Amino acid sequence: MNNQFGEYVKTKRLEKKISLRKLAEYLDIVPAYMSDIEKGRRYPPDKEKIYKIAKILLLSKEEQNRMFDLAAIAKENTVSPDISDYVMEIDNLRVALRKARDIEAGESDWQKIIDMLEAEEKRKEK
Repeated sequence: MNNQFGEYVKTKRLEKKISLRKLAEYLDIVPAYMSDIEKGRRYPPDKEKIYKIAKILLLSKEEQNRMFDLAAIAKENTVSPDISDYVMEIDNLRVALRKARDIEAGESDWQKIIDMLEAEEKRKEK
């Protein structure tokens, strides 16, 4: 099992000077379970607990996204739990992802799509 998720949580927890016991208490889990997660002996928790970890550790949006991606990698490269529901709710998104896969879209192709979405986000903020 890939342990980057556990290492990431531990690093962020130590940066915030929160004990393993205290984090476990906030998450309403036993410290041994939290320790096993950090050591890579157990899979990352469900998405609600991951959101709670992000909130407790005051993670930025980018740090939170990274944590979700690491959780997915730890679970044999599943889709990040924070976006799996979104992917399944939107038919055209699944069509677009499959089309991108079929044409072997690369980083530069996806960067164009990200740039377009960011421009739309800025337009909506005005």
